[in-house]
Amino acid sequence: MPGENLSRDEARARAELLSVEGYEVALDLRSAVGETRDGRDSTEGGDGADGADGGDGPRTFRSLTTIRFRCARPGADSFADLLAPSVTAVTLNGEALDPAAVFDGKRIALAGLRDDNVLVVDAQCAYSRTGEGMHRFVDPEDGEVYVYTQYEPADARRVFANFEQPDLKAPFRFEVTAPDGWTVWSNGVGEVTAAGAGAGAGVWRFGATKPISTYITAFVAGPYHYESDLYRRTFSDGTELEIPLGAMCRKGLARHFDADDIFTVTKQGLDFFHDNFDFPYPFGKYDQAFVPEYNIGAMENPGCVTFREEYIFRGKVTQASYERRANVILHEMAHMWFGDLVTMQWWDDLWLKESFADFMGSYSMVEATRFTNGWITFANNRKAWAYRADQLPSTHPITADIRDLEDAKLNFDGITYAKGASVLKQLVAYVGKDAFMEGARRYFKRHAYGNTRLEDLLVVLEETSGRDLASWSRAWLQTAGVNSLTPQVLYDSAGRITELAVFQESAASHPELRPHRVAVGLYRREGVGGALVRYARAEVDVAGPRTVVAELAGSEKPDLVLVNDDDLTYCKIRFDAESLGTLRAHLGDVSDPLARALCWSAMWNLTRDALMPARDFVDLVLKFAGRETDIGVLQMLHAWTRSALTYYAAPEWREQGGRSLAEGALRELRIAEPGSEHQLTWARFFAATACRDTDFQLLQGLLEGTAKIDGLDVDQELRWAFLGPLASHGVADEKAINAELARDDTASGKRHQVRCLASRPSAAVKAQAWAAVVESDTLSNALVVATIDGFVQPGQRELIAPYAQKYFAAIERVWAERSIQIGMDVVSGLFPGLQDDQGTLDATDAWLAGHADAAPALRRLVLEARDDLARGLRGQACDRAAGV
Repeated sequence: MPGENLSRDEARARAELLSVEGYEVALDLRSAVGETRDGRDSTEGGDGADGADGGDGPRTFRSLTTIRFRCARPGADSFADLLAPSVTAVTLNGEALDPAAVFDGKRIALAGLRDDNVLVVDAQCAYSRTGEGMHRFVDPEDGEVYVYTQYEPADARRVFANFEQPDLKAPFRFEVTAPDGWTVWSNGVGEVTAAGAGAGAGVWRFGATKPISTYITAFVAGPYHYESDLYRRTFSDGTELEIPLGAMCRKGLARHFDADDIFTVTKQGLDFFHDNFDFPYPFGKYDQAFVPEYNIGAMENPGCVTFREEYIFRGKVTQASYERRANVILHEMAHMWFGDLVTMQWWDDLWLKESFADFMGSYSMVEATRFTNGWITFANNRKAWAYRADQLPSTHPITADIRDLEDAKLNFDGITYAKGASVLKQLVAYVGKDAFMEGARRYFKRHAYGNTRLEDLLVVLEETSGRDLASWSRAWLQTAGVNSLTPQVLYDSAGRITELAVFQESAASHPELRPHRVAVGLYRREGVGGALVRYARAEVDVAGPRTVVAELAGSEKPDLVLVNDDDLTYCKIRFDAESLGTLRAHLGDVSDPLARALCWSAMWNLTRDALMPARDFVDLVLKFAGRETDIGVLQMLHAWTRSALTYYAAPEWREQGGRSLAEGALRELRIAEPGSEHQLTWARFFAATACRDTDFQLLQGLLEGTAKIDGLDVDQELRWAFLGPLASHGVADEKAINAELARDDTASGKRHQVRCLASRPSAAVKAQAWAAVVESDTLSNALVVATIDGFVQPGQRELIAPYAQKYFAAIERVWAERSIQIGMDVVSGLFPGLQDDQGTLDATDAWLAGHADAAPALRRLVLEARDDLARGLRGQACDRAAGV
């Protein structure tokens, strides 16, 4: 029987054969609590102990599932999905089947189906340590146990038997037996009773859901701290809507939990979407759970949205952090309509939910909340993710070719999210906001609780806009690659523009030239301070290789020509020679924050494309970043600058560049306004760039209280930020790191401690870290990531060089033996990209040539890492030439 990697063809055939009428799922989670004498997690037995592991196997829970479904061709065969250590019983249409004969650990064979069918599966399912399926977490602070589920794209089958594909929607009824003192949440409202549960337990029963896909069903259970509120709305016809709101986190985080702000953003988002979608929120309650060891940002489970608990801030953070959280809250809320109410048929059209949610998250945030500069973050942060992804060898059209579930897992990327959102932003400019929103309204009403494809969306948008979107779709949704737009300006003798043209280029690998609706802005220096101010602007439809912007003819000569001003399209911005010279000397003088962010993004793209030496980008940051007013842009500049030094700078210049960055960071830290978010941001950057003995002495003094910077509150999170570089440079030893954990003996503290321990400059330490991640599977997902982060240190290239060969010897085994999430973490995180020389590139090519039959998803990750390495080497050659 085929394996767990469900193919599109298999899913299509099953959808043609089956339709699901409903699920009834009963889980017994009492086995989640307890501990054996040797300290290994396991139940101690007693009533309700069935489902616990009794030996060396995984800790398990009982999962009893009843599926009622129809078959279009009676007598046909099919299968159900289940990833479980064992199955106790399988009954199909009243007939008991031999589990050993029909279950292979991944699928349950269903033979001789009838018109109407009832499948009952009694299984032992495993708790997860990888964040996939039913994840179980023990809080080191107080010993409390918490569980939650994460399924996308196809891990509900780790928790209950099902038909794991998005187009076989059905109503679900859930029942959970849980330990005493626990609360259980699911997609619907639950009621608890102790009847039949045994001593010290409760049974939680949840009403039937609307028809939804398996991957957005959810459970959150444990002694969570919970806060509640209520959303009320009266519609124009006089009808009223009430939505109970909830927010929860671990008890250990309750003192940091700012639920009021979360509820404020939630209510603002619900107002916005009700104002614009004309379809009342359809899933009853709206709980938001902030859970530990979460692999992703958040998940749009209807009525029970899950978030990574890092969105609860343990220390002082900047407004950029609150903005990111608000954006994620609104992104997930948009999914209630785009993705949950109306769901893609197969993962080919993943963009139908993710691109829309990414766009609507920013759009609603700017329109409805206090974060009115959200489009600056979108231009500077989200699109940077898209530009990188769109230049990798694995780039793909927004509507992708998803052959199977492994393809789907890897396509939650910058193309599907940020490029798709950028294209939708342009579409709104193209068809108009009103036509776009009316199209969305018709889309929801026409396809509520159903599944759709690209053409279903295009039909309604063509209806509301009156435009033929077929050619637009072919150019933007069905081709890959990013275009570059460059201005060419001609002047007369008086210095006025005689012609301004925009040249469009594309990569040879993806030669599509697309239609772009762009604004072209002209800027000149004005006033005493010489601010770069826009004095003329024109919008134009760029088509083909050359487009003349006739409206700007006759304008006075600019100091700067900015193509894609206001960020209307998705492209890489290039500059004419005079504009580039202006920015080199005066980038910090660009007065408009969005225009300035676009210029910074363009300069970074020039650096990545080996068209600007890395040392020049570092110099720009040192000259102008201190004047950046947008804190999110400043944080991106810091991240880009570290990448420039680590990957794109000539190796012989790195030490000098590193000293310059540390000096500049300390200078800006000392002059920043005391207590400001800019001071905090520069403090973190200084710690990240510290490389001199005096730097380490200052960091130690700030930790010990013997040094002080006016206004800088060194809270616990900042303490870890300061300790990190001390550990990686051998200044702080294991004793100091463990002493910090004793001060912060929490889940967050444990992650920091593991990272710091793995970062120490010792061959023995690196061997231990490598073994913990590659040779063992005992670490949880969060500690795997923390260990990898500590292992890979830019200042330790020689120390970790021996692991390049070991990496290529291990990755195929790791991919085969570990879950896909851990496989992705290891393959991407441990790639020897710091061994940035031709030898590593050749070794990568040799592995690819020798493993042509390796899993396509594994090859994709290695190809992407190879491309990053080759790009870095080109950047180093550019930087080296500048130093000659």
